[in-house]
Amino acid sequence: MKSIKSLNQKAQAGFTLIELMIVVAIIGILAAVAIPAYQNYVKRAAYSEVVSQMSPYKLAVEEAYQNGNTLASMSAATGGGAVTGGLIATPAASTSGVFNSLAIAANGIITATPNATKGIAATDTCVLTPTTAGGDAGSGTDRLRWAYSGACVDKGYVKN
Repeated sequence: MKSIKSLNQKAQAGFTLIELMIVVAIIGILAAVAIPAYQNYVKRAAYSEVVSQMSPYKLAVEEAYQNGNTLASMSAATGGGAVTGGLIATPAASTSGVFNSLAIAANGIITATPNATKGIAATDTCVLTPTTAGGDAGSGTDRLRWAYSGACVDKGYVKN
């Protein structure tokens, strides 16, 4: 015959309702913080395609500047070739991926436009503006400084 003491000291099996409710609340709080942060990360990662498409044209402007062209003389050109006497060829528009189009304006200003995808709006343009950093243009001692502006900076896709 079992003693009374052994019947009253049954081991607890499972979790209580309050313990389960606390775990669910903690998971809910973590999800409320993590999901928006992850979505912002996905947008920044996708926007890197737009920024990477600007790099060859940034280099072309720098090359033209180092070859003696002034920023004021630089403008966009269509067609093939990279840099010809301050004229820089722009790429054709794309409908696939995040990158849509790129334009090079006077003074070597590069403007990239994304496609509306992955949470990025088509109006989230990125403008890359060159300024001189001192020295003599074309002497090899002068260099350009680049500054991002536009919606890409406002929304945190790129940093200066």
